[in-house]
Amino acid sequence: MAYQPLADEIRPDHLAEIVGQRHILGEDGLLRRVIERGEIPNLLFYGPSGTGKTTVANLIAKRTARPFYKLNATTASLSDIRDIVGEIGTLMAPDGVLLYLDEIQYFNKKQQQSLLEFMENGKVILISATTENPYFYVHNALLSRSTIFEFKPVEPEDVRGAVARGVAKMAQRLGAEVAFPDEVADYIATACGGDVRKALNAVELLLTSARHDGEKLVVTPEDARTVTQRSAMRYDRDGDAHYDILSALQKSIRGSDPDAGLHYLARLLTAGDLVSACRRLMVVACEDVGLAWPQVIPIVKACVDAAHMLGLPEARIPLGDAVVLMATAPKSNSAYLAYDAAARDVRAGKTGDFPRHLQNVHADSSGMEREQGYLYPHDYPNHYVKQQYLPDALKGTHYYHYGDNKAEQAAKRYWAAVCAK
Repeated sequence: MAYQPLADEIRPDHLAEIVGQRHILGEDGLLRRVIERGEIPNLLFYGPSGTGKTTVANLIAKRTARPFYKLNATTASLSDIRDIVGEIGTLMAPDGVLLYLDEIQYFNKKQQQSLLEFMENGKVILISATTENPYFYVHNALLSRSTIFEFKPVEPEDVRGAVARGVAKMAQRLGAEVAFPDEVADYIATACGGDVRKALNAVELLLTSARHDGEKLVVTPEDARTVTQRSAMRYDRDGDAHYDILSALQKSIRGSDPDAGLHYLARLLTAGDLVSACRRLMVVACEDVGLAWPQVIPIVKACVDAAHMLGLPEARIPLGDAVVLMATAPKSNSAYLAYDAAARDVRAGKTGDFPRHLQNVHADSSGMEREQGYLYPHDYPNHYVKQQYLPDALKGTHYYHYGDNKAEQAAKRYWAAVCAK
């Protein structure tokens, strides 16, 4: 008998057996109601691997009278789809087909657009699936013709049920009694990162390689930790998870939560992405701490330089310092907002000529700039003299507003005193 992976062998045959996805497959879930009524529209499933997208497509196929075809966009071509469509109206598919296209994000824009002609007349019901955000990777015209459902990572308590089923099936397959402690089952259910397939693959590997204690197969927590190391990581340097982790890192530091900041830094560094971590920490220093404590910028730069010099795994030390330092520092985005406001005016064409007294007449050495009416601030008390610097079209515009932190308020008081004289 050909080998069948455990995850395939115990794939659910009924909706009630699917773990997780209660928000769409629960007793009153919308997708459940659609499937039970049997009138299937074009569907698009998105979410991480191992969350049940293919399983649900299989169950939908059982409720339709149409032939069911599966393709994976990583290897399929439009000719494969045309071959399937060519069977419509024949004895093979008199009323149309149900096509499941996995990883649709690997079809380019032209290929995705070509699917539309097969969807228009209802002869092809398309169920597409992707692990990426469809609003970024799937063509708008295809999205508008599909009902979209999000599949979420499965919670550990739900994965635990699948693990129990997997252990029972493996005991039956191996014809042996197994010792699979609750501690091990709980650990796998948590460490799989919401991916049921990963959890079942771990169960299969642990039991096929388990130590014998007499007639019993014994699985230890140490073996489970070895098998599942890094399993919970969902990271693709070119995918959504990459940008989600970077966003979560910055927002945690901005929100002054050092624990969350360290967590997301650890996820980046565990995945080996030192460069992205360093770049994002420099962004945080300039954008989110900013003028509330401007000295943090060279400090974080020093931490980043040290990280690059040390490399992983020691790079975690200076970068961890930078995360905690910035998470616990005062925050200001005043300069960031001020620049963005100025840039909006420039993009909108609000520029105007330079004030005459600011222009460079290429005669600096002769002192001609003084003749333009330019007032040299260093010649005045406190190195300040009031004069116009913005173009006439923007005279009186204010982009920068002092933040409410100690450093910027001190600067505000200083300049209020200087300007009052």
